[in-house]
Amino acid sequence: MPLIEVEEVRKVYRMDGVEFEALKGVSFTVDKGEFVIIMGPSGSGKSTIMHILGALDVPTSGRYVLDGKEIANMTRDELAHVRNRNIGFVFQGFNLLPRMNAMENVELPMLYAGVSPKERKAKANQALELVGLLEWAYHRPNQMSGGQQQRVAIARALVNDAPLLLADEPTGSLDSKTGAQVMEMLQSLNETRGITVVLVTHDSNIAKYGKRIIRVLDGLISSDESEEKEEKQVALR
Repeated sequence: MPLIEVEEVRKVYRMDGVEFEALKGVSFTVDKGEFVIIMGPSGSGKSTIMHILGALDVPTSGRYVLDGKEIANMTRDELAHVRNRNIGFVFQGFNLLPRMNAMENVELPMLYAGVSPKERKAKANQALELVGLLEWAYHRPNQMSGGQQQRVAIARALVNDAPLLLADEPTGSLDSKTGAQVMEMLQSLNETRGITVVLVTHDSNIAKYGKRIIRVLDGLISSDESEEKEEKQVALR
């Protein structure tokens, strides 16, 4: 069974009596352990797809199933539960709380999940060690570089053992060298720990880290290519 199933998903936004169809019937699946890049220009619908995959929004019509759970008809509380337990988020702006140190920021998802203080600290330590920042555990975001802050955000995304990591332009606020380091870390987590990664970007340099690229244009999928497909095509030539 795929981790993600999206079937004929449409999303219509209504403002001041005017309708805008952001997604026009999108269908795809993502298997466990994949590293998928969703690419497209501004206004293509890629961010809307990300919001729906992240249970931050629901489709106007169509089906979205995450890890066997139908998302479309869930209540706000149910969606919040899915976001906390099933999805880890990494954003362009890091979204760390400035008054909290790295350890406290990483502990937050577990706090909302009702995990005991002892277990929270142990798992936060493990997550920070995984991203190479254990010695920075008690530093606040303003005492860290952009790359370090993004690694804290990755640790926070991993700490609840969610099966899916969603990354929205995770290198957009970083210089090219630091961005490459962050992408190599995500690539390593995917390859060594089997974490499923879906990443939205408009940057073709970032797309090369994925094993599959879904291109979105005008609310539709214009292409869906994986390394395996490309290797088969080369072999046939």
